[in-house]
Formats: sequence, C-alpha cells, structure tokens
Amino acid sequence: MQGDPTQHISQTTGLLADTDYALTDRDVRLHNADLAPVPASKRSWGALELFNVWTNDVQSLAGYTLAASLFITAGINGWLVFVAIILASVIVMFLVNLSGKPSVRYGIPYAVMARTNMGVLGARFPALLRGIVGMFWFGAQTYFASTALALALHALLPHASTATLWSLTWIGWLSIVLVTLFQLLIFIRGIGWISRFLNFAGPAVYVVMILLLIAIWTKAGDELLQGVGHLFQSEISGWAAVSSFFGVVGTMVAYFAAVVVNYGDFSRFTRSLRSMRRGNFYGLPVSLTLFTFLALFITAGAYIAFQDGQGEPLTNPADIVGLIDNTALTLIAALTFFIATVGINLVANFVPPAYDLANLWPARITFRIGGLITAAIGFVIAVLWVAVIAPMGFPRFVDTLGAVLAPLYGLLVCDYYILRKGRLYVRDMFTMSPRGVYHFNNGWNYRALSAVGVAALFSIATVWVPVLADNLSGFGWMIGAFLGGLFHWIVMRGRIIIDPPAPASQGTA
Repeated sequence: MQGDPTQHISQTTGLLADTDYALTDRDVRLHNADLAPVPASKRSWGALELFNVWTNDVQSLAGYTLAASLFITAGINGWLVFVAIILASVIVMFLVNLSGKPSVRYGIPYAVMARTNMGVLGARFPALLRGIVGMFWFGAQTYFASTALALALHALLPHASTATLWSLTWIGWLSIVLVTLFQLLIFIRGIGWISRFLNFAGPAVYVVMILLLIAIWTKAGDELLQGVGHLFQSEISGWAAVSSFFGVVGTMVAYFAAVVVNYGDFSRFTRSLRSMRRGNFYGLPVSLTLFTFLALFITAGAYIAFQDGQGEPLTNPADIVGLIDNTALTLIAALTFFIATVGINLVANFVPPAYDLANLWPARITFRIGGLITAAIGFVIAVLWVAVIAPMGFPRFVDTLGAVLAPLYGLLVCDYYILRKGRLYVRDMFTMSPRGVYHFNNGWNYRALSAVGVAALFSIATVWVPVLADNLSGFGWMIGAFLGGLFHWIVMRGRIIIDPPAPASQGTA
C-alpha cells in the first residue's frame, strides 16, 4: 500500500486523524478497504436481504439433512423435535440481535470487532479460528450442493459408471469441481451479486419443496398423516426425554454458530437496527417453522411411499427426489436445492472466512484473495467428506464446530454489553499506538485469549469425552458461550477503559 497511511485510513474509514498519536506505517497492516467501516450512505440492506440470508441458511441441503437426522435420532416424538427446532430459532434470533447490533452501529465486520476484546493483533486468533470453521462448513455445504448437481447429471446420464475414488464416482468429482467454480464466479462478482442471488434462491426452494410434498403425498395417500404420527415415536421418557429435547435445541443453535458469531459481517450493510430485527424475525422463527414442517412431512412421506417402511428414513432431499419417477421434477428440484445451498455457502461460509483471512495480513490479503484460499481448502474438505468426515455423524460434526466457536460469542457479548457498556472507539481499532484503547499488551489481550481457550476445551469435551457426551450431548455451544463470557468477565473486570483520555477517543461512531 502506497502513500501516507494517515491519509489513506482517514479517507477510507471517515475517521478523524487529528489525535495526539499519529498513524504510522505499522498501522497499515491493520487496515484495508474491505475491513473499513461501511459508511451509512452505503448501507443498502433491509429486512428482505437479511430474511433471504436466513432463508437460504435454513433451506440448504445441510439444514434439511440435520433436521431430518434429529427427527430420526433424537429418540423423542417427532412433534417434540419440531417444537425444539422452533425454540432454537427463537434463541438464535435473540443471539444475533445481540451480536449484530455493534456492527449496525459502527459498520465494522467481526474481524475488526474482535480487536476490541482480543487486541488489534490478538484478533487474528479468533478471526483465524472462525475462518477455519468457515472453511470446514464451506467444504461440507459444497459437498451437499454437489449431491444436488449429481442428481441432475444422473437423471441425464442414467447409465454412467459407478466406479469410485475416495467414495466418489466420476459424476461426484465433476459435481464438486463445478460447484466450486460456480461459487467462485458469484463471489468474484461481489456482495451485490450475492445479495441478488439470495433474493432469487430463497423463494424458489419453498416452491420446489411444496411440489415435492405434493408428489409424495399423492403417492402415500392417507398413510402420510398416520406415518407422521407413528414414524417418530418416543423411545425414551422422563429426564432422558427432557435432556434429549434440549439437546436438539442445542444442536440446532450450534448449526447456526458460525453465523451467530460473525453476524456483524452482514448486519454492517443494514440500514437500521429495526431492519435487522425484522429480517431476523421473519428469517428465523417464521421461515424455519415452515421449512421444518415441510421437512417433517417429506421425510416421513418418502419413508412410507418409497421405502415401504424399511431401513432408515432418507435424510438428504436430493436422495428423496431421486426416488420420484419424474425427470422434470428431479431436474427442477436438483437445480433449486443446488442454488439454495450455494447461496448460503457464499454468505455464511465464504464471505466471513474471506474477511477473517484479510484480517491476518490486510496489506497483502484482500477480500478476494481470502475467498480464493477458502475455496481451495473447502474443495479438499468436500472431496474428503464421504470417506473421512461423514462417518462421525452429521450432528456430532455440527456440535464440534459449534463448540469451537461458542466461547467467542460469549466473550463478544460480555465485553461489549457488560464491560464496555456499548461504547467503542473505531479510530483505536486501526492503530498500533500503545495509547490505543485496544492495544493491551503489544496488541494482544492474553487474558481474553486464555478465557476463550479454557472455555473451548470444556465445550469441545462435551462432544468428544464419553462421560460428558452421554449427559451433555447437544449442549456444547450453550456451555461454551456461557463459560467464554464468564471467564472473560472474571479476568477483565476493572481492566476495561470505557472513557479514554481526550483526544484519543476522537473518531467514535
């Protein structure tokens, strides 16, 4: 980056530079145009755009697969699972309203927001952690999107070879390559294209799912309503049933964990808090209720109509569509599920890691380069999904990634709302000056890092340590978030500067 860093940062962020410490060449590594606050004049997202963000997240093939898996494996009545998922959506709405508010107010992405609690350099750790989780999710969603594309290709090429390499046929390999390239194309076109893509994909999926349900209901007849009542019967009772119910809630919250932590990456483009809250309401409790209802009936109906009640119910709608003897519907459904899954993958698992990687080395890694790195690593994960990752079970995969990120959310909320009383100083987020509010110890807040580390160890243990997993399965995210906030409060109370001496506070938003 050439030129005077003081002038560059002032022009791109709109921040005041006439403070008692001058910006230096060292400050350049904290800034680029992608990380700069979005000015109010350029915030064009309203409730509809955020509604479509959530709609695509809910409607992805991974979202359907998780919901269907919980209906099958929870051990409680299917209607109780339905209620648990809706309760989870209300909780997630509350959580993102909290994590999104600072970015609506200050226009900053999560990677910069993390500097206020981890330090201007220490923020690289949570950003990298979030980026790694995002890459895993990107790979997972890329694989699920490829199954939809593979479904369409199999419909067109019914006699294709079934030989496999790493559990993937040549059509599977081709589908993953094409999905990755398509996502890169949309990403390179920019956030405006992504927004328009989501606006189309969200409603289209509901149309296809309703058509799919009609086709299944026609085949199953009166047995469908009976099947919904009897297929997902309670296998447990008492405290075990209560624990399973809240375990479903916890797992669904963990599914949204990546978006919950970095929701500021989206809310920073929103015109107002009211728009954000309305978009979250219609996109979470309202949209997820309809989607889960359809998933419940489609899963049960397909089991009755096409599997004759034998084996395990199918959890991937692409597999269900493949059983319907209707080539036109198969192609339409495959294309729509592909579009929906790509949509949320771009927003939830491509954009955030791109910002996070840019934060590691702003002077060298741009938003676009970060996206290219994410695509490359995600491709490898997609290729290895069937052979290596899937055997652990999808709910456990979700709980593990959620447990990794949970303490970061608790820390963010505790730091902003409890310790800092909602007051941030944007100018200090972009300076290496020791007098900056977020400088801490040479740019690192080791106390906050230790709080996150200890909390994460316990939340991850609730997924993988048998004695804890048996009793706390599904609770890893909630435990990790609570402990992250609690430990941060313990180590940082009395150490937070809310009102720095003037004029160092110049440039507040």
